[in-house]
Amino acid sequence: MPNPPRITVGVTGGVAAYKAAELVRALQQHGLDVHVVMTRAAEQFIQPLTFSSLTGHKVIASLWNPDAPAPGLDDHGQIEHIAEAQATDVLVIAPATAHVLAKLAHGLADDFLTTLALATTSPVVVAPAMNVNMWNHPATQANLQLLQSRGVAVVSPGSGYLACGMTGQGRLASIDEIAAAVLTALAPKPPQDLAGETILITAGGTREAIDPVRFLGNRSSGKMGYTLAEAAQQRGARVLLVSAPTALTPPAGCAFTPVTTAEEMRAAVLSQLPEATIVIGAAAVADFRAATPSAAKLRRSGTLHLELEPTADILRAVAQSIGQHSRNPGTLLIAFAAETDSDIPHAREKLTAKGADAIVLNDISLPGLGFDSDSNAATFITPTAAVDLPAMPKRALADRLLTQILTLRQR
Repeated sequence: MPNPPRITVGVTGGVAAYKAAELVRALQQHGLDVHVVMTRAAEQFIQPLTFSSLTGHKVIASLWNPDAPAPGLDDHGQIEHIAEAQATDVLVIAPATAHVLAKLAHGLADDFLTTLALATTSPVVVAPAMNVNMWNHPATQANLQLLQSRGVAVVSPGSGYLACGMTGQGRLASIDEIAAAVLTALAPKPPQDLAGETILITAGGTREAIDPVRFLGNRSSGKMGYTLAEAAQQRGARVLLVSAPTALTPPAGCAFTPVTTAEEMRAAVLSQLPEATIVIGAAAVADFRAATPSAAKLRRSGTLHLELEPTADILRAVAQSIGQHSRNPGTLLIAFAAETDSDIPHAREKLTAKGADAIVLNDISLPGLGFDSDSNAATFITPTAAVDLPAMPKRALADRLLTQILTLRQR
């Protein structure tokens, strides 16, 4: 690009700071001009020389530039943090520690990075990384909600083994996911083609109790449903998100209803259905539940036999309600089908059985796609057509799916 967008990567003091070098490279591969700002704590984990070597630009780590004509000015005599704030097209902070998130939420500006963040009017993306207990602390979650309400994009951390030795949510999100969030922030404001629509979205994997400790569940991360909610909201829709348990932070601004079981999800969906003009069933809903869950923890003593009974088909109930007494008889119903093959005739049979307008077929057997992945591929199937949507980031796929859903309005 002759004048590539300028991205400022803010690096803060966490073990994941070394991964910021990978993020710099990933952004450069998209043709972006990357600059780096570090906190003093970040320098304990990775040296500025690494980033200056990668970017070809000096790395800023202090409000006071010792080489400038006067402290606080850049090499051209301008107030450096203001000049940087005006020059950047996106500020992405990765990793973002709990301490820095707190400072951003409350407008504290005591170093170059937080001063830059307060002074810029460009989009801000944060990718938190920290200990699981720090992530789950009410103060951290409140700070994240406050930042999201102001338009800051949050790339939620993943779960797994952490540097502190604990296991849980807190790992820096994948580099591809963070880079995708930066590209989304750079993109022109999406068309407001969903203005006036109220979209009810289900997400996550439901859990059916076996006893007070164990449950029947599935591998759904909820990422596709949450990404659809975010994309729909950005395109002007009012979003109602009904979610089974996930490790994700709900997009700011949507009406969020947490549930656990298939029955709780069915009740929540039907209660909100009269408000909806589009229903997207992206949740992985359990097909079976224990017929008689144990009131006490089951002890391990030989073979265990579980009697299972089917759960209610939520989308079929939605279709029946739309046809009978919904206040919005024109409500569109979109189903999802996670399969281990790309059997379009079988998916079309499910489409007919559920009474949906379209079904999104996911082949979860494809490597690197589907459950807990940042990418996905799908086939958008109607009674008369099948549109192949090849592998792409889930955020891009969400927009493609919403565009396909809008075509149903034109028929």
